[in-house]
Amino acid sequence: MSDPRPVTVEPAPPVDAEPPVRTGLLLGVLLIAVTVAVLANSMVLVLVPEIGRAFAASPAGLAWVVTAFSLTFAVATPLYGRIADVFGVRRVFAVGLAIFIVGSLVAGLAPELGWHLVGRVLQGAGSAAVPALGSVAVARSLPPGRRGFGFGVVGTGVGAGQALGPPLAGLVAEAFGWRWPFLGAALLVAPLLVLAPRALPDGRPDSPGSWSAVDLVGGVLLGGAVGLGLFGLTRAQQTGFGGPTSWGAVLAALALAGAFTWRIRRTPRPFAPPSLLVHGPFVTTVAVGFLAMFGYLGSILLVPLLVATVNGLGVGQVGLVLLPGAVAVAVLSSFAGRLSDRLGPRRLVGGGLGVLALAVLTLSTLAGGSAVALGAVTFALGVGLATITSPLINAVATAVPEEHAGVGLGLYQGAFFLGGGTGAAVLGTVLAARSASGAGSWNPLHDGPGAAFSDALLVIAGVLVLALLLSRRLPART
Repeated sequence: MSDPRPVTVEPAPPVDAEPPVRTGLLLGVLLIAVTVAVLANSMVLVLVPEIGRAFAASPAGLAWVVTAFSLTFAVATPLYGRIADVFGVRRVFAVGLAIFIVGSLVAGLAPELGWHLVGRVLQGAGSAAVPALGSVAVARSLPPGRRGFGFGVVGTGVGAGQALGPPLAGLVAEAFGWRWPFLGAALLVAPLLVLAPRALPDGRPDSPGSWSAVDLVGGVLLGGAVGLGLFGLTRAQQTGFGGPTSWGAVLAALALAGAFTWRIRRTPRPFAPPSLLVHGPFVTTVAVGFLAMFGYLGSILLVPLLVATVNGLGVGQVGLVLLPGAVAVAVLSSFAGRLSDRLGPRRLVGGGLGVLALAVLTLSTLAGGSAVALGAVTFALGVGLATITSPLINAVATAVPEEHAGVGLGLYQGAFFLGGGTGAAVLGTVLAARSASGAGSWNPLHDGPGAAFSDALLVIAGVLVLALLLSRRLPART
């Protein structure tokens, strides 16, 4: 006889339901991954001379040690974001980590410059997955109003990787040789291949992913435009802007950008929705991030060159000059992310850009002077970067619809790092031109050696003032 009492049946959880995100593990994985991915680029600033001696490379060949990574990174970052919108963050992030590990091993074990450059390309391709998808993971795991701390952790990784790369690589290279910073990067990331699938949300749509939804044609057009634009600016350092490879690449980049715009307006499933590219808050945030990174990375590139060539410092000493800025970024980024939830991005970004501009003006005035004083000013550079990075990512996450979070944050991160690459190329050209002229400094307060560096830093200050004015249009709240 059956039991007449009603039976309560608990509904079975959906088969595809994701387990709750462990926030601590997620943020720990992202912090390590982002730091090492960005460090892989910044560390070569002090390794290039040693690599050149090891391979007896020409200056033109050595330039590609930096450029190969930057070009691949800038091209691949928005592609990863869009692919993650279709196939999910977890798998795409793991693929990026695997490519990075292979690239680091190839670069560190390379028997000649050509193989080293192959490794640098793979490093850039793998690294590109990390900052953008890390931001997407935070946006999909934490609710609005609590994302600032998560973005602060990503910002800590970005800033720490930029700032810690040169001093850490300098110390390791001095002790063990230039190959070990590359091999060490692979060793640091390898455990994350196991941890990342357990930590990151997947965030896949209900329907199975399909490559037809990615719009590879649009992605290739966008990547080609970014890559050719950065290549043209980089070539300008060697041939001047009058060289055909420089202006030809820039014109080709503009043509591909126009084709990309035409494509996304006419295909039913575009790489990026046209409405996003004309959305005021998103466009403003991308522009501010581009200009801010132009100024910051340009300064961080010039300072080691300045103290090495004018002050005559060695690799380890150059790293120590940059160390105060690294400490500032590592300590303050998470705090700035929390503040962005309470205060909004406008005030924090404006304040950070103001600090950056004043620090760069001070560097322009002190160029060629005491290395100790220059090291103290790099602390202010770190404070400025820490104050702007997390609030800008928070502003983008708020401006972008959930279904386009990957491509939106990917486009922003691509523009952010493209700003750094553009700054390095443009300021390298300014530095070469001013060094060749032998004229006095444009800065009336500068006196002594290093006039060309002083002038290049003055250009950076002007760009940062423009970014500061534009930041007044950022949203007051997230």
